[in-house]
Amino acid sequence: MSERVVFSLSRWWSIVLKEFLQLRRDRVTFGMIVGLPIVQLALFGFAINTDPRHLPTAVIVHEQSEFSRSFVAAMKNSAYFDIVETLPDEQAGRRALAQGRVQFVLNVPVDFSKRLLRGEHPSLLVEADATDPTATNAAVAALPNLAQTVAQRDITGPLAPLRGGQSAFGVQVHNLYNPEGITQYNVVPGLMGVILTMTLVMMTGLAVTRERERGTMENLLATPVLPVEVMTGKIVPYVAIGLIQVSIILVATRFVFHVPFVGSTVAIYLAALLFIAANLTVGITLSSLAKNQLQAVQLTIFYFLPNILLSGFMFPFAGMPQWARWIGNLLPLTYFNRLIRGILLKGNGWTDLWPSVWPMMLFTVIVMAIALRFYRRTLD
Repeated sequence: MSERVVFSLSRWWSIVLKEFLQLRRDRVTFGMIVGLPIVQLALFGFAINTDPRHLPTAVIVHEQSEFSRSFVAAMKNSAYFDIVETLPDEQAGRRALAQGRVQFVLNVPVDFSKRLLRGEHPSLLVEADATDPTATNAAVAALPNLAQTVAQRDITGPLAPLRGGQSAFGVQVHNLYNPEGITQYNVVPGLMGVILTMTLVMMTGLAVTRERERGTMENLLATPVLPVEVMTGKIVPYVAIGLIQVSIILVATRFVFHVPFVGSTVAIYLAALLFIAANLTVGITLSSLAKNQLQAVQLTIFYFLPNILLSGFMFPFAGMPQWARWIGNLLPLTYFNRLIRGILLKGNGWTDLWPSVWPMMLFTVIVMAIALRFYRRTLD
């Protein structure tokens, strides 16, 4: 008869120690254990803000008067608006909104003070980029109170009868690009970038590490194939996969969620192609840095988390603190969100798209250079 196997505390403790030793040797895993909670705390605790303040605002002042200056000052003091530009005309204001440089444009008409003094109750015009309703709702709701506050403070003495039973002047708000405030118009186009980031970086992140674990990487390194040939050769099949995903999402966006298609379909695919290239270079770079597939997956998760939280997909980009926006401006998903929403909802042309195109191109070149640098050292 065989001996009865009895649970051994010493053997069990040996296994525990072995696992701790393996974790200590796996620097990527150890870094994720320490780093991921810190990143999550920083992002959720400090960067995420569902009540955005200090939103970039431009002013078009056709008439400099005591009342217009007082209203602009009230907007600044409200903490909802930051006056960042003074624009010459309405066309420049629409361009600034289309490019995403500002969230609001205040337009003071030529005859504003004259009509105010005649008791005609004129209105100021505020145009808002309403593609993301969360970013504008609170600020828009504060505008009537600002008008009332300015009227009570400045229209006094002999001018007090101008107030009558209502505010001496009003604020007319035009919500552009998404006047009904439909959340799907903002979320669904952003989902395209999130899905592409998650799938493409994950798939390519496993490419080189899979070759290494199967033992075929040694064969590649022994051949005269150049690193750039290996990297681009691995990327091309995934470009086709990415374009197929884009097509599926576009069909669902149009016929399931009924998101408007104002811009060019060609522009959508060209922007998606740039974004796919950026994500694939990230995946190849992570796979070159990782020693095994588990590390590649961990690095992918570490990269994906800031993308989904700091790109303006889930939370208003302008409402985040400055340091969080600096990080967000390093991520290609931030620019792709602006591109895809600008094309679909605003009908932006290449002039308006270029400020978001060139950062993605620069990102792709830099990350590909990093991947090529580490390629020959992956087996060291």
